[in-house]
Amino acid sequence: MFSGIVQSIGMVAGARRTRAGLKLRVRGRLSGARLRLGESIAVDGVCLTVEGLWRGGFEATAVPETLRLTSLGRLRRGTRVNLERALKFGDLVGGHLVQGHVDGMGRVSAWNMKGGERRLVMSAPAAVRRDLSAKGSVAVNGVSLTVAGLRRSGFEAALVPHTLAATNLGGLRVGDPVNLEVDLITRYVRTVLGR
Repeated sequence: MFSGIVQSIGMVAGARRTRAGLKLRVRGRLSGARLRLGESIAVDGVCLTVEGLWRGGFEATAVPETLRLTSLGRLRRGTRVNLERALKFGDLVGGHLVQGHVDGMGRVSAWNMKGGERRLVMSAPAAVRRDLSAKGSVAVNGVSLTVAGLRRSGFEAALVPHTLAATNLGGLRVGDPVNLEVDLITRYVRTVLGR
């Protein structure tokens, strides 16, 4: 479980296709205790398992199912990625509860300025849109954001300067894919109500 508060921007040091999927080598510094083998880490909002450690980074494999459902298959050497370690009981949840289980991929539709704030406009698949609500939470590339407005084909979010500086969202361009995860509680309520 994660909170959608990015702890570091990492850099893909290697991305190699194998039978198991895409073997990633990611360079990045994360706060707290040293990473351990088997630990969960969110890479652009996708929960991966640390399979190897090297000075300054870690290795993880994105399996074919993950590559099909997320943007990780597009990662190349030099790509900047958002990193977050899994929460421990008692940690502050500064964003919202995020599983790292992406619900779908969206695309950046536009960047707009509204009242002095920068707004990121994204398209989203129908399965994601049905669980979005104005002022609700959504994770975009692992970043906890508030839905600032709903659109027929997606939604928009207002980004504060800190988010633009501390994550890779500020570098997104129109057409770029983004990993989307809806609010966990909203998803569970819909499931229980059978909608």
